[in-house]
Amino acid sequence: MPNGQVVQNASQGSILATNKLIKNTYLLLSMTLFFSAAMAALASFLNVPFGAGLICSIAGMVMIWFVLPKVADSAAGVGVVFLVTGLFGFGLGPVINHYLAYANGASIVGTAMAGTGIIFVTLSAYALITRKNFSFMGGFLIVGLVAILVAALANIFLQMPALSMAISAIVILLMSGFILYDTSRMVNEPHSANYIVMTISLYLSILNIFTSLLHLLGMGGDD
Repeated sequence: MPNGQVVQNASQGSILATNKLIKNTYLLLSMTLFFSAAMAALASFLNVPFGAGLICSIAGMVMIWFVLPKVADSAAGVGVVFLVTGLFGFGLGPVINHYLAYANGASIVGTAMAGTGIIFVTLSAYALITRKNFSFMGGFLIVGLVAILVAALANIFLQMPALSMAISAIVILLMSGFILYDTSRMVNEPHSANYIVMTISLYLSILNIFTSLLHLLGMGGDD
């Protein structure tokens, strides 16, 4: 077979792999977002206490760390993704109720949802359309994530409102970077990416942007 034909076939195979990965990821992501929102609405309706919500969120993280890696390449991974996002959604219910209790609570929650959607769609579209490779951001994002975790832990004891706002703003920037990074991986490295792992990664970025926006908007609307 001529070398040109080999290159062409390889290129077509790469395009097909990219399209399949992107399609599967966004399909699963959209379904899990709806499921997570339904679980958050259920927890909000039941007025679940913060303690129970925190336990659900911790359980979701444990599933990501210890269970998901073992099933990411199998059909069981889809079920684990729904379980994880359901736990996070249920854990979000008490947080939403907290902000809904503000005088302009509905506006705060609605604005945070709209802002999260705009950020995600804009960044994803940019990475998909331009096909730029953002793999160089990986190291910076990890370092930034570690730094912000340390700052968040420190602020538990310091209780500084200004630092809390700064942390939320930086989290939004970091998660925006992760959206670009993950979307770029799907476009440029489809054979090294897994749609189940990509779904969870994008979901966590969306969740953190939403909660950080809630915090920023809530600090401005807290009487």
